[in-house]
Amino acid sequence: MDKDFFVQELEARSGMLYRVAYTLLHDDDACRDALQDAALKAWEKRATLRQPQYFRTWITRILINTCYDTIKKRRRIVSLEEIREQASPPPDLTLTLALAKLPEKLRLPLVLCYSEGMSYQEAADALRVPVATVRGRIHRAKGELRKELDAE
Repeated sequence: MDKDFFVQELEARSGMLYRVAYTLLHDDDACRDALQDAALKAWEKRATLRQPQYFRTWITRILINTCYDTIKKRRRIVSLEEIREQASPPPDLTLTLALAKLPEKLRLPLVLCYSEGMSYQEAADALRVPVATVRGRIHRAKGELRKELDAE
């Protein structure tokens, strides 16, 4: 994989990668750090990508692992004063709040498939779970979202 291909693919996927990182980290600065770390790790390990058509799945998996590392490093209690308001309000605040209440294992497949347009197979590859697990988690997540949105 040459530098031009790598940079082009990374730039084309930057929005999607940021949203995936934000789904896990909920902090703009941490997301940017995770994106940079993931890009560096991917560049260093670019020889492990055997088929370029799987770049999106490969880089998403690297980013998810990087985000998990970040979460492990910052396991601490955050005071309300440290929480900053988002720069722009989310498109649908009710849905965003309902999504935030979902457990991560249900929320992440939902975001990957519906917000980021990944197929179930691509999401399964990125999450390293079977396709049936992705389908089941999305089904459960939709049910939880329905309950939450109907309650409001």
